[in-house]
Amino acid sequence: MIIDLEEWREKGFFLDYAGYQIFYRDSAEVHKPTLLLLHGFPTSSWDWQDLWYELTKRFRVLCFDFIGFGLSDKPSNIDYSILMQADIAQALLKHFDIDRYHLLVHDYGNSVGQELLARNEGSERSCIQSCIFLNGGLFPETHHPVLIQKLLLSPLGPFISRLTSFTKFKQNMDRICTQKMPNEVLKMHWQLLESKGGRLIMHRLIRYMEERRRYRDRWVGVLQTTQVPLRLVDGLVDPISGAHMKLRYEELVPNADTVGLENTGHYPQNEAPKQVLRAANEFWQKQGLPIAQI
Repeated sequence: MIIDLEEWREKGFFLDYAGYQIFYRDSAEVHKPTLLLLHGFPTSSWDWQDLWYELTKRFRVLCFDFIGFGLSDKPSNIDYSILMQADIAQALLKHFDIDRYHLLVHDYGNSVGQELLARNEGSERSCIQSCIFLNGGLFPETHHPVLIQKLLLSPLGPFISRLTSFTKFKQNMDRICTQKMPNEVLKMHWQLLESKGGRLIMHRLIRYMEERRRYRDRWVGVLQTTQVPLRLVDGLVDPISGAHMKLRYEELVPNADTVGLENTGHYPQNEAPKQVLRAANEFWQKQGLPIAQI
């Protein structure tokens, strides 16, 4: 069941962060364990709408639009970074006095999740109870960006941002998703991307690809040393981070817990939501969380 944008917006709130407005959703069931959802590039927290109601059966579910994405502010004069997005995630958790939570992360959100795990390792008490990664560039050496991502990162980036259109957006989403998203869904994603001038800052947002190389030792290292339970649920046909990334994860992460989804591409939470829920619930039950009726 699609949650339309109007409903998604109406049931959301805004957090003030350093003078910027950050959009978030909170199922607000405070008696349940907290699950923080982190979305991908270039979309938004609306990515999780296919899973939202099912996840709320087990968790208090919290998600937000990273600064520069979705319904959050999109300033044109700041240096966007994964570190800033992790700061915002922690500010949102602090706003609700949440000190223990689970993570479900995708794509760009994987890098933010890795940074949160690295910060977690440096704290006296573990805040993160578990983490599930979906498709994303966990290892820069196995990340295969599409052409427009490479162009956005090049000196032509500002020009490419201005030229980006719904047609190009749809072509790229069709290329990376094995189960194609309906046009009406893609138009909603595009509407969120374009709002508040978002299309014009895409070349600023894409700098996360450079950060993945710069912080590789920190972000890959934490996957190898953390005691936080991890699982990778990977759409195997994804040209960006599919079967080849899953294989690298199994090579580098001790006792790697992975689930491969056949005939699924880069957005498994939208292409194969039932399979993602099945893999996630199996993992969470191993962590001793109550069984949810799915």
